[in-house]
Amino acid sequence: MKGNSPVKIKSLAAAAAVAGLAIGLLGANAALADPPALTYGTLAGVGSDTTQSVLNGIASDYAASHSGTYLLSSYDAVGSATIQTKADAACAAITRPANSGGGVDALHASLIANAGAGDGCIDFARSSSGPGSAQTGYNLQYIKFATDAVTYSIRSDSAISKTLTTAQLKAIYDCTAGAAYVPLLPNFGSGTRKFFLASLGYSSTDQNNASFSGSVGHTCVTDAGEENTGTLLTDPKNIIPFSIGSYLGQYNGVAPAVLGKAVLGRVNNIGAFTLNGGSSFARSVYNVIPTGKLADPNYIQAFVGTNGSGLSNDSFVCQDTATILKYGFALNAACGGNGTATP
Repeated sequence: MKGNSPVKIKSLAAAAAVAGLAIGLLGANAALADPPALTYGTLAGVGSDTTQSVLNGIASDYAASHSGTYLLSSYDAVGSATIQTKADAACAAITRPANSGGGVDALHASLIANAGAGDGCIDFARSSSGPGSAQTGYNLQYIKFATDAVTYSIRSDSAISKTLTTAQLKAIYDCTAGAAYVPLLPNFGSGTRKFFLASLGYSSTDQNNASFSGSVGHTCVTDAGEENTGTLLTDPKNIIPFSIGSYLGQYNGVAPAVLGKAVLGRVNNIGAFTLNGGSSFARSVYNVIPTGKLADPNYIQAFVGTNGSGLSNDSFVCQDTATILKYGFALNAACGGNGTATP
């Protein structure tokens, strides 16, 4: 597989085969939710639910090949109420960031707390969407590492069509499609929520509106909870955006599963497991780092590399292609690229 070439998968079992998995679909061990207790990495990260498991896998791969030393310690979006990311006593426990927006805000706060020196208790953030106006002045770089695609999810016992167009989805979230739909969104701050709204054509104002759900024109929409959580679908009329990469990782048993009865639909009749630039709602996913750290050796080794962006980028994250594929994502032809900065 090269770059964003199509990976057209007719079944979840085939998805595992294309990704080169050497595990049974249901027999693999799920990734650790956080680093092992009292284990602290050189670079500590928080944020996106979508990419938490693949980053855990990459972090574990590095430790396995470096005598148990962690270059990355990545903390999930869900778990204990607080986390401590460094052994340093100055890094007191903080409230666990719950999504992409929360992770980026935590990284920014860590930098500000240390006079912008980049030596805070959070070193990077996971994000499943690019920067927005809410990050103006943050001085951060969004480094691409994998390709994902977003679609919608419904219950297996739902009467909602498994093939909808972008226009039909927009009508559902505009509450003009009728009572057969009870649309849900992940909580505000979710990168998947923001990207999904952008893909439906909503303005940046709507994307960054914490009160979008239930507002005028969207009174039927509800904020349901953590992104990529199928158990939020409690009514056959429910519909919610879902990361295909996250779904595959959960189904294949390498990420903790909260799928419930969730099944994926097809947007514009493009296969729900087509993780490439041809997907209607294809996207890059990112690791976010301080702009001032682009030349730092630890960040170069982890995310940026020394030889530009692309599939040959020599950063550890970009080189761990087997893990990126195993967790349900596609390779990104711009891996390691740092051309996306906060406003």
